[in-house]
Amino acid sequence: MQYWRKFQAALIFYTCLPLSPQGALDFRGIAVYAPLVGILIGSAIACLDLLLGIVKPAPEFVYLRSLLTILLALLITGGLHLDGAMDTADGLAVTDPNRRLEVMADSNTGAFGAMAAIAILFLKVVALAAIRDQRFWILASVWAWARWGQLRAIMVYPYLKVIGKGKFHQEDLHHWQVWLVAILLTMGNLIISYICQSMYLGIGLTLIGFSFAWLIGAWFNRCIGGHTGDSYGAIVEWTEALSLCAIALL
Repeated sequence: MQYWRKFQAALIFYTCLPLSPQGALDFRGIAVYAPLVGILIGSAIACLDLLLGIVKPAPEFVYLRSLLTILLALLITGGLHLDGAMDTADGLAVTDPNRRLEVMADSNTGAFGAMAAIAILFLKVVALAAIRDQRFWILASVWAWARWGQLRAIMVYPYLKVIGKGKFHQEDLHHWQVWLVAILLTMGNLIISYICQSMYLGIGLTLIGFSFAWLIGAWFNRCIGGHTGDSYGAIVEWTEALSLCAIALL
């Protein structure tokens, strides 16, 4: 029951799903459930993608199909992670490192934030449109690994604000939980490989998802000197976008 309550809290925090749990929820330690939430979001948008592919299988429809799929993901999260990516882009555009956190905290979107959002959505749509096979498994895996990258950043790097929505994520989070999630995601990808009779699919999804999730978090840490709730969201968005691009190219 306790784990179910934590999972409910994670769904409420990371999505805009109309949930009405009974009683107060404790949001401490919910970050470990983020990859599972990612699997659910990825599976949900993959179901829409599959349905659209059945209704309208024509090749010229693939871009609209991919656009609607990505927009559903944005709707489910309420733009939570994309907003963080936009704020992070605005912060990184500032030449004075001492002002970056101040700029990132500003609710007004700057030019670099708007460009980042356009680039992320454009890359996702075009990359997904270029992927012809196993789109369901790819979406579920990529969305999960993107949130594992967020989980790893919470564990490894310092949180730069004294208070903030991302601060409580570090509470009750242990190293073994982060690596257990990574192992479970890897096992899930290998099971997918067995089902699809393609070992390359599982290995490729694991290597691409793990690599981008790790490297993007490390890059933001190097640029900012740590992380905030905004950069956690940026990790998710850029991992999703670049992973889809890599899969499309390979």
